Amino acid sequence: MGFRLPRIVSAKPSLERTFSTSETTVVPKGHFTVYVGEAEKKRFVVPVSFLKHPSFRTLLSEVEEEFGFDHPMGALTIPCSEETFVDLTCNLQRS
Repeated sequence: MGFRLPRIVSAKPSLERTFSTSETTVVPKGHFTVYVGEAEKKRFVVPVSFLKHPSFRTLLSEVEEEFGFDHPMGALTIPCSEETFVDLTCNLQRS
């Protein structure tokens, strides 16, 4: 169960933050899960289309370079502030 952030452009899929820590939570087709946060990790379900954006790819490259992709949570972990991640993804939705 989660909530949707306000849509910037109604035609674009919105970012969803889920509060469930259950691994059985279904991720919709065309989306993937990331955990975001510096101390406490929050689970986000984001559209695969974000992978086309250079700024998102740059973020993933920096994460891989510094931390690698092998994480105990079983999903991609991005160790930045939740606010920074939401700002980035909102900008991606506008473009």
